[in-house]
Amino acid sequence: MDRLAMIAFGGNALLRAGQKGTFEEQLANVEATCGHLCHLVRRGYGIVIAHGNGPQVGNGLLRQEAGKQVYGLEAMPMDFCGAETQGSIAYLIETALERVLRREGLDRRIVSLVTRVEVSASDPGFANPTKPVGPYYASVPAGGAAVYKLDPAGRGYRKVVASPQPLRIANIDLVERLAREGYIVVTAGGGGIPVAGPEHRGVEAVIDKDLASALAAAEIKADEFYILTDVPKVYINFRKPGEKALDRLSVEEARRYLAEGQFAEGSMAPKVRAAIRFIEGGGKECVITEAGQLGNPACGTRIYK
Repeated sequence: MDRLAMIAFGGNALLRAGQKGTFEEQLANVEATCGHLCHLVRRGYGIVIAHGNGPQVGNGLLRQEAGKQVYGLEAMPMDFCGAETQGSIAYLIETALERVLRREGLDRRIVSLVTRVEVSASDPGFANPTKPVGPYYASVPAGGAAVYKLDPAGRGYRKVVASPQPLRIANIDLVERLAREGYIVVTAGGGGIPVAGPEHRGVEAVIDKDLASALAAAEIKADEFYILTDVPKVYINFRKPGEKALDRLSVEEARRYLAEGQFAEGSMAPKVRAAIRFIEGGGKECVITEAGQLGNPACGTRIYK
């Protein structure tokens, strides 16, 4: 394949507001999202898919907490939980995408890689963990080295972990090779399994999915990088007077809007930063949009150099 497209699935590709997160719900959501990739397949693109895993990791930690309380089972570390969700979500994507391809008469095979992503043990994020994970507690649990912070909405205390910058993605050369050979590759799920040091030991952290996807897109020399979310475009003054959808956005403009606080943290800001990272890593253009817009050549907000 001469052209590659990197697709970062947003959270709503798996779980939507008001849903319980059953297997059937998630499979149906993924199938709907995958249906919008067919035009890229027909145009002869090699495709690499990354995905989020926040709700799934959270549910996994809840199950672990129940197992600890009821059966005295030892809780698994965050890197193990990330690996678990990479496998389970990749299975959902493979199943859904295979159905879509068969229905559309398209012949492509899908392969998923459980992916480690290297971070620095001295990343500043480890000194100030901010990413909330797992269940809420009425008070800080006794024992252990974990950090807990009070939820701003008053729902209780919650464990927080670091969100370090992704530095290197394991086997990214293989990802590119498989994609160029025509496989659809699922990789770096949930931002990847965070590892650090010469032994690549797992660490208690969560890597931002969009930043890891941007790094992967740059490393495989993707021609197009799509970040899928639940709105059709990037907005300034979002849901405020003077709201405006942006069709095109230069890196310089994106940096200015970020500095002004136009994009919410935990929502659009990480996506805009990921677009900037991709372009600074050699990419030409990143598109932020919702999945249903993918067939439209003028879809989304296009961020360029």
